[in-house]
Amino acid sequence: MVLLGFFLRIITFTLCLTQLVYGFQSRMLMSNGLALTPQMGWNSWNHFQCNINETLIKQTADAMVSSGLSARGYKYINIDDCWGELKRDSQGNLVAKASTFPSGMKALSDYVHSKGLKLGIYSDAGTFTCSQTMPGSLGHEEQDAKTFASWGIDYLKYDNCFNTGTSPKERYPKMSKALLNSGRSIFFSLCEWGQDDPATWAGDIGNSWRTTGDIQDNWKSMTTIADQNDRWASYARPGSWNDPDMLEVGNGGMTREEYRSHFSIWALAKAPLLIGCDLRSMDKVNFELLSNKEVIAVNQDKLGIQGKKVKKDGDLEVWAGPLSKKRVAVILWNRGLLPANITARWEDIGLRPSAIVNARDLWAHSTHSGVKKQLSALVEPHACKMYTLTRRKT
Repeated sequence: MVLLGFFLRIITFTLCLTQLVYGFQSRMLMSNGLALTPQMGWNSWNHFQCNINETLIKQTADAMVSSGLSARGYKYINIDDCWGELKRDSQGNLVAKASTFPSGMKALSDYVHSKGLKLGIYSDAGTFTCSQTMPGSLGHEEQDAKTFASWGIDYLKYDNCFNTGTSPKERYPKMSKALLNSGRSIFFSLCEWGQDDPATWAGDIGNSWRTTGDIQDNWKSMTTIADQNDRWASYARPGSWNDPDMLEVGNGGMTREEYRSHFSIWALAKAPLLIGCDLRSMDKVNFELLSNKEVIAVNQDKLGIQGKKVKKDGDLEVWAGPLSKKRVAVILWNRGLLPANITARWEDIGLRPSAIVNARDLWAHSTHSGVKKQLSALVEPHACKMYTLTRRKT
């Protein structure tokens, strides 16, 4: 009996150790040191879709620097679908499309890196990419990850088309491990469209995960996606972020106030700030929206807690979230068709009723001092007011 008990303890210890190691490995899948704050950059799809080439990518990198956006934190230049040939080469490698990327991806990454930026690329956890113009990476994860690393790629957006009906929980971890084994730190962006609730499992696999389908450049799409993404707020954390898709600011389908709301909500929600317009021809209005230092600072706050909707009264909403140094970010959002007063009471946003704050208006760049009990403002239709609240010492 003593011997039996000894062996049982050995078996129990072994099982516990196995579970511990498995859990550790799972948690370590995305220990690549990236995405301590949400990623910022540009992606080709929203504006250009398949109409891309190496000249466009180089000019976009140039514009990112010359405009001053790179100095505000925008670092990734991400190529989306349609960059590759329809078939792999004789060794089974992905190949850049000769007619549009004749210099190859290594030369392009060298150029982007010379600008102080990072280059991203696209593939798919299926047999083909969504455009059906190039192969997916399903079954080629290790090979493709090594190819990306050899090209100097810094970011992979990994889509979900032609997936053979296999669970994403099986397909995406394979690429995650392959990237970690590639010899290069590569940001891993899961584009699973939120179908299998990736917020509940992707935090151990990727640096960000799409929570929704594709955004469209209109008010209805943007607001719907904001609501869908909001339900997963508690899962976001440094290194792993909810992704409600790229920004449409500058593409022309919404008004200035609607784009301001779009950018403000994405910033508060700790969403990736990936510009989706043509940087080469961006006007002053959209530049000022995308380059607002104070709004970007909310998105990039080191505390890394996603803000969320805390109050709703018809079309009038209050969104809020904590920031470092015991501050609070607040958005008063009017989704209705008429001007309206919106009020955020301290109990709605996590402040004590006795708190006295200085309210910094992030779009007007002005400060309201000594605010007590609540914050109110008249907000125009489809517009918002965004603030950071700093407690005053009493």
